Amino acid sequence: MDQRTGVGLVGTGFMGKCHALAFQAVRATFPDTLRVRLRRLVDVDPAVTEAFARAFDFERWSTRFEDLIEDPDVLIVAITTPNFLHQEMALAAMAVGKHVYCEKPLALDAAGARTMAEAAERAGVKTLVGYNYLRSPAVGLAREVIRSGGIGDVIHFRGAHFEDFLADPAAPRTWRLTRATAGGGALGDMGSHVVSLARHLVGGIEEVMGATQTVIAERPDPREPGRRLPVDVDDQAQALLRFENGASGTLETSWLAQGRKMGLTFEITGTRGAILFDQERMNEIRLFQGGGPRRLHGFKTILMGPDHPHYACFCPAPGHGLGFNDLKTIEVKALLDGIRDGTPIDPDFRAGLEIAQVIEAIQLSAAEGRWVRPDAL
Repeated sequence: MDQRTGVGLVGTGFMGKCHALAFQAVRATFPDTLRVRLRRLVDVDPAVTEAFARAFDFERWSTRFEDLIEDPDVLIVAITTPNFLHQEMALAAMAVGKHVYCEKPLALDAAGARTMAEAAERAGVKTLVGYNYLRSPAVGLAREVIRSGGIGDVIHFRGAHFEDFLADPAAPRTWRLTRATAGGGALGDMGSHVVSLARHLVGGIEEVMGATQTVIAERPDPREPGRRLPVDVDDQAQALLRFENGASGTLETSWLAQGRKMGLTFEITGTRGAILFDQERMNEIRLFQGGGPRRLHGFKTILMGPDHPHYACFCPAPGHGLGFNDLKTIEVKALLDGIRDGTPIDPDFRAGLEIAQVIEAIQLSAAEGRWVRPDAL
């Protein structure tokens, strides 16, 4: 494999910066992975794109996505655009044999995600969907404990993702607040993270029963003061889950949750213990394992340290903590290792489709008031 694997990045927003930082940091953090070079940057605003390219040492930049597709030095395309652009860009990149690293959710709906997954498999390229919370050392430890039988057989999953970045009714309508450009609301944007964790830790979701609600039905027009525009996506959602292994569970999500900044949480109950996690305290898990005198029963807090997945590559001392961008660096390592070794990457576009099917099943269940099987979509 070319040690100068070329990366092309689409987008200069928050996630574009996260990707650029991760590609710059991955080789220094994980010396045994592929060496990459930031070959080309693409975005629509020339001044912003040029400044971003200079800041991150991209070799070239442009405002045409076609330039990235036609660039023979670009072998990996990283897509950090709004949701409605994911499918078109990914399909174009895979059609010319480029690997694709796409932010979540994969597409506007399950049909689009299926088109992308099948195209990836026909092209024989590697893909990765950016569910970066799966890379947390704490989540990795939780998975190890569950798989080793450390809490017995899993019988229940409770997952939630609460934030308050749209709690203010005066916040203007953006692309996130229309189905045509976002595909879904809080459920697709944030609830998909809960689904990714449920799938990663417990297993496949067999059936769902959902409810959704749009609380703020209109938002200010960002271009015309005094005018209000309709919102046609959910602000909050809930679902009951039935897993393939017989466990049950719940999902909740809201971007109106006052005071919550990164309230991505899960609680997994087994026959002999339980695990709690909160992304706002991302460097610890709380673990309960039964046995011994009941008067000593209770959760213990385990701080992340070099004995836990990937932590030692960042810091040699426990309790010091990793951050959000470190999770992206671990995610990029998974992509590069999969490309180099030809090994499976999870979550790839096929997994992204499975997550999209669960989200769409919850939406359909909410509309029709019945249990829905994601694999039927």
